[in-house]
Amino acid sequence: MTSGELLLACLLDAMVGDPHWFPHPVRLIGRVIGQCDRGIRRVARTPGAERVAGVALALGLPSLTYLVGWLVIEAAGLIHEAGRAAAGVLLAWTTLAARDLLDHALVVWRSLEAGKLEAARQAVGRIVGRDTACLSEPEVVRATVETIAESTSDGVIAPLVYLTLGGPPLALAYKAVSTLDSMIGHLDERYRQIGWASARLDDLVNWVPARLTGLLFVAAAGLSGGRAGQAWRILFRDGHKHPSPNSGRPEAAMAGAVGVQLGGANVYAGVPSDRPWLGDPLAPMVPRRIAEALRLMGVASGLAVLLGTAFLAL
Repeated sequence: MTSGELLLACLLDAMVGDPHWFPHPVRLIGRVIGQCDRGIRRVARTPGAERVAGVALALGLPSLTYLVGWLVIEAAGLIHEAGRAAAGVLLAWTTLAARDLLDHALVVWRSLEAGKLEAARQAVGRIVGRDTACLSEPEVVRATVETIAESTSDGVIAPLVYLTLGGPPLALAYKAVSTLDSMIGHLDERYRQIGWASARLDDLVNWVPARLTGLLFVAAAGLSGGRAGQAWRILFRDGHKHPSPNSGRPEAAMAGAVGVQLGGANVYAGVPSDRPWLGDPLAPMVPRRIAEALRLMGVASGLAVLLGTAFLAL
């Protein structure tokens, strides 16, 4: 992938986002995972068999996704050389989710600014996994800031990293890993065996992007007049406290940059879950914090694009 193609893909994402009319590869990957999950349960009769099948799925689906992405680009190149570049740009666009994240977070922020708490709860429920029906305004803000931080890492920075290192096929393989984790990489009884390998693989492929995102948030805070020193301090003080080996890094840096505490008590499908606090409560958890988090996301994403294009231009 060239630097110009990467810029075009990022421009497409910024302008168009994720339109429902476009045959998005991630939706296809999700349907394949659903079919595989049902098929595994029909044939795997023991926990050991489920785990073996889960390992095969975790390794096989991303590999197949990579191959399909490569074949699509090569087939387009056989028609015309410009087709190769066009296919690569289109596939790269589908791996990026900055505009989609921005649009969803803006709905939450605007609903809160208009005093429509119930609408904000419904909107944030579309981008977080926790129960949102009874959230207070500060809790809605906290949930939104947390998902902006985490989704900047796995929806923007990580795809950019893999687009830079291996082009659209590798970024699509990353999206397959991420989708596997979101669908079956759970610790409950239903997915403990089948999803174990997917969850571990997701931890592995997000290790570098999560830490890079944390550092980019620190830089973004410095460039946008935020609390860069606080972001740096909280990143290294609290980033390791999160149950996830990766999610805590961008969330801690975001918490420091915005001056809030993230984490605490959440409810998932009616089950309470307490997370360690990340950051210090220097600023009130008001709707303006969402706008500040989105600004940091934009600057950090822009920095990542500059780094990627500079690397590809070498």
